[in-house]
Parts: sequence; structure tokens; C-alpha cells
Amino acid sequence: MDVILLQIFNGLSVSSILLLIALGLAITFGLMKVINMAHGELIMIGAYATYVTQNLFMEYMPASSFGWYFITAIPVSFIVAFVFGFVLEGVLIRFLYGRPLDSLLATWGIGMILQQLARTLFGAPNVGVKSPEWLNGGWAVTEGLVLPYKRLFIIGLVAVCLLCMFVYIYRSHTGRRMRAVMQNREMASCLGISTRRVDAMTFAVGSGIAGIAGCALTLLGPIGPAIGTYYIIDAFMVVVLGGVGKLVGTVAGALGIGLTNTLFEYWTTASLGKVLVFLLIVAFLQWRPMGLVAVRSRSLDS
Repeated sequence: MDVILLQIFNGLSVSSILLLIALGLAITFGLMKVINMAHGELIMIGAYATYVTQNLFMEYMPASSFGWYFITAIPVSFIVAFVFGFVLEGVLIRFLYGRPLDSLLATWGIGMILQQLARTLFGAPNVGVKSPEWLNGGWAVTEGLVLPYKRLFIIGLVAVCLLCMFVYIYRSHTGRRMRAVMQNREMASCLGISTRRVDAMTFAVGSGIAGIAGCALTLLGPIGPAIGTYYIIDAFMVVVLGGVGKLVGTVAGALGIGLTNTLFEYWTTASLGKVLVFLLIVAFLQWRPMGLVAVRSRSLDS
């Protein structure tokens, strides 16, 4: 029983990480229809922002307060990635709306530039981020079942981010304007909504969530310039499987991929398990091309 419970927890942990990474992509790709291949580099920016915050605490703050640097690093990662996303949208992305192939190529090039910039600033080798003392160890549920505090913290962080995104998208005036623009840009503009401001803010918020994801990934191991590329394909799979433009679908897609991947890895190997997950996703999308949760709309037959 302990082994089964541990595998379920591992699946939930993987799902939470995928969900946190895919949340930002669900906004930029799911709602704005922008294929942002630099999303992984936004994750990298958040991870390095955490690394810099750690170093600043070590240098300028008392040793007794070092353990709380990670709490500070979460909003710092969001703000740094938010600002970068805001600038990127204003300089490049706003010229590529409605041109998915161009946005894919342009953002892929931006991602390469950011990776090289990170190598120049921080070096090519991976760097380590020291976890706070209060996140070391684990919760001993039973004698044979110990749940790491780091994984529990990530699950809690994802739950808070998901709640904040739900409130932002479905309960705030800014979120309503965002959904109005994404559903019918011309009508929203006629009603006095500044579509340019909504576009910039939406892309920036999605980038900020990616920064928080990068901050969380520092708890799992060393970080490097290519850390985001390891997760970008899985993040796109989560959004497409869940249903483009639906937050509930993103949650369902992350849970499905995370739990299934952990189950297959337990039965087979890590590589074979990922292959089986890919095959299942391809087969499922043949049956439901719109994903788990499809956006309902009305259309007139021509």
C-alpha cells in the first residue's frame, strides 16, 4: 500500500509541476493563439532570478534570514519574467498576431538568443540553488511512506497560483476584458476596450507565471540555460490535451499526463513510459481533436 500511495503522490507531484509550467502557456497559446517557443526561456529567467536572489541574500542579508530567501524569490521571479514578457510583446509579439508560423519561428529565435545570453552571464555549466532549511526532509505518513516537503510545497504553490489565475480570468474586470478580446476582438474594441493594453497585459501575466514555474524548478535540482527546453513539449501537450483556451482542461491534462507517465515509468522505464504517453495522447486526439474540454461556440453554416 505504501508503494501505491507513493506512486500516486509522485504522479500528483509531476502533474503539479506540469500544470505550473503549462499555466502560463495556457494563456499565451490557449487564449492568445500565440505559439511561444520562448516559453521555456521564460522559465529559465525565473530560475536564474531565484539564483540571483539567493546570492544577494547570502551577500547582504544576515545568515539568520537566509532561509526565507525563497519566499522573496517567488514574487521576484514573477516580476522579472512579467517585465520581460511585457517588453517582448511590445517589441515583437504584437506584430505576429494571426501569424502562427511566424510567431513560432520568431520566438524560437528569441529563445536561442536568451539561452546564449544566459551562458554569457552565468556560464554554461549548471548552477545550484540551495533549498531553505525548512524545506529539507519530509512528512513521515507511515514508516515506509515519506512525502518530501519540497514536493508538498510545490503542490501548494501550484494550488495558490491556480486559484489566483481563476480569480484573475473569471472574476476580475481585467480578466473579463481579456476573455472578451480573445473571443471577439472587433466587438471588444467597439465597446471601448483597449485591445493593445489587454494583449500586453495578458502576455505579461503568462510570462510571469512561467517565471514562478522556473522558481519552483530550482527545488528539484541544478538549473542551466537549457532548463526550459526539457519541459516545453510537455507543456504544449498539456494545453492541447486539455483543450485550447480552457483552464479546467489544462488542469485535467496535467493530471492525466502526470499520473499516466508515473504509472508507465513504474511498470516499464522512463523512456518507454514517455513514449507510451505520447502514443496515448496521439490516439486520444484522433478521437477528440479539440481536447478534453472543448470550447463551445455557435457558428452559421455557409
